[in-house]
Amino acid sequence: MDDANLKKAGLKVTLPRLKILQILESSDKRHMGAEDVYKALLHSGEDVGLATVYRVLTQFEAAGLVSRHHFEEGHSVYELNQGEHHDHILCVKCGRVDEFVDEVIEARQREIAAANGYQITDHCLYIYGVCRQCQAEEAAAAPPREER
Repeated sequence: MDDANLKKAGLKVTLPRLKILQILESSDKRHMGAEDVYKALLHSGEDVGLATVYRVLTQFEAAGLVSRHHFEEGHSVYELNQGEHHDHILCVKCGRVDEFVDEVIEARQREIAAANGYQITDHCLYIYGVCRQCQAEEAAAAPPREER
């Protein structure tokens, strides 16, 4: 994405918008909170305030450039909208987020909507659990079971 994407979305091209867009594009984290974006800006020597980061992310969301997710209670994360629908599975221990696409789930959601007289305009699915690595760490930390 570049300044042409901002113009196409109806947003004026400003330095803070460009810098925030660059952070979202270049980060190794696909899902970033506003505070993550702010810290990355500070780390790169940019002088953009946290309030500006929140405002720009809200503008990006309204323009369809990013999607906002509420993975944790009271905490939003943003990801660039790349036009392809996907769902998320999250580890409740370490916060890991994996994305997946499952056509069976998608078809079932369409069937449920149609059976109830709805036309889907948008949807999201979050699955919460404990990832394989955290399960292994829990197993390794557990005291050994006594044999009888």
